[in-house]
Amino acid sequence: MIDQHHYLDGSPLHLPVGKVVCIGRNYLDHIRELNNSIPETPILFIKPATAVVPLDQPIHLPLGRGACHHEVELAVLVGQRLQNADIETARQAIAGYGVALDLTLRDLQNELKKKGHPWETAKAFDGSCPLSPFLQPDALPHPQAADLRLRVNGEIRQQGNTQQMMVGIFELIAYISTHFTLQPGDVVLTGTPAGVGPLASGDVLVLNLDKHAFSARVA
Repeated sequence: MIDQHHYLDGSPLHLPVGKVVCIGRNYLDHIRELNNSIPETPILFIKPATAVVPLDQPIHLPLGRGACHHEVELAVLVGQRLQNADIETARQAIAGYGVALDLTLRDLQNELKKKGHPWETAKAFDGSCPLSPFLQPDALPHPQAADLRLRVNGEIRQQGNTQQMMVGIFELIAYISTHFTLQPGDVVLTGTPAGVGPLASGDVLVLNLDKHAFSARVA
């Protein structure tokens, strides 16, 4: 687990790690690759603080629970309490940008979807959100036009740009805050581009957010 968030230079943010609010189906190409329907409003689900682990520590995949897929995402750190916020208030509340993996037990998720059940057991297990340190907001001046990429063992698996989001970053945060309060230290994962796939023991990962690269590996 991570006790508090940090900036990329190692300086602490003095924000406790809270819940992680995830957005499902926010990139059209990802919706198509999994043959999902296009949602009329953002799909929200939550990972608890126990899901958050440092990206630079070995990633431990759950054993005996089927395929575990990578989903690279822009992570947004909330720095102020938000409730029923408008878009500009949401923008001003952002304390940093990072990159995360929304690890997903895909076989289990498919079973849950068929039954019409919630996804949390496939999405919110311990360690299911490897998370990078955060860039200060001005270090990513155009967050809605940022490149996002994942390489696994040197092969590009996922590649996209945040301008491909169906619902933008600030709109998402404002929308979330109308359903439940966002607290300082909460993180919003904004969706994943196409190319999701299984991870295996020993895989070496490089995640890119514009010019910033973050390394990870699977135990």
